[in-house]
Amino acid sequence: MVMIRRTFIAACASAAVALTAGTAAAAPKEVKLGYALAVNSHYGAAAKAWADSAEKPRAAHSPSSTSSSALGGERELIEGLQLGTVEAAIVSTGALSNFVSDVGVVDIPSCSQTKHARAVLDGKFGQDLLAKFKQRGLIALAWGEQGFRHLTNNKLAVKSVADLKGLKIRVTENPVHITAFRTLGAAPTPMSWPEVISALQQGTIDGQENPISVLTSSKLWEVQKHLTLTSHVYAPVVLVVSPTFWGGLTDAQKAAFTEGAKAGAQASRAFVDDVEAKGVELAKSHGMQVVEKVDAAAFRTALEPAYKQYAKKFGQPTLDAIANVK
Repeated sequence: MVMIRRTFIAACASAAVALTAGTAAAAPKEVKLGYALAVNSHYGAAAKAWADSAEKPRAAHSPSSTSSSALGGERELIEGLQLGTVEAAIVSTGALSNFVSDVGVVDIPSCSQTKHARAVLDGKFGQDLLAKFKQRGLIALAWGEQGFRHLTNNKLAVKSVADLKGLKIRVTENPVHITAFRTLGAAPTPMSWPEVISALQQGTIDGQENPISVLTSSKLWEVQKHLTLTSHVYAPVVLVVSPTFWGGLTDAQKAAFTEGAKAGAQASRAFVDDVEAKGVELAKSHGMQVVEKVDAAAFRTALEPAYKQYAKKFGQPTLDAIANVK
């Protein structure tokens, strides 16, 4: 799987949207929108809804198409946003935490439910967090979703914390995730997503952890034998634009792009809801062996040393504020 760049045409779900950024008389401006997964993924659903929604209120602007080309990994996408070479992107918090360190707090392993996670991100805490992106040369418009992350591997059926010992698990380039898996006894291996499939095929790593939405869109059953439904952490994504691009829009255009991003976020959540309902059975049908339940309390106990580190880094009041959101 490679990071892709495509062009949005109003009628298709591609990874780039071509819209103009000025008045009706201005020359069309291509808006490059990058994301990590296939078109038939939650990222693709978000990208299509974002483009379709942003275009409708902008009758003076017509979409155009350009050829597709690779943009690289999420880190490169984010750097492109900061430099202004990429106008928009849908990226995971796994990559973003290296640019906006406060984002790491939403990557802490927890037993929260989807309803609670969405309430946190849609409420004051989540919106205040989006505002902090501007300090790092990014304009964050909305929280999208991947779902809760689960573990896959090729070695054994992971049923307990002890089963993780020594497993080489690909994790995002995210200090919070690295700390969690190291604390559990695994050997976390930070790796950009475009490298993961080949690393699994070659045995460089034993497994990886991702939501069902990623498992199905990437057909991980082709390179992984075991799936354990750990639900160890909720995984959001962020719909982001470049300050350079943003600064060239009128207030009305900014409003349209923001509403489009919110529509994209909701589309990603709807996609995740659908795939969560049937993705595990799909994985089983392709031969994956599934452990459907683990002792969540045992995992949380094992993670206590990591939670102490998280409290020191982000502040216990912040962790409490998240937990107390209704």
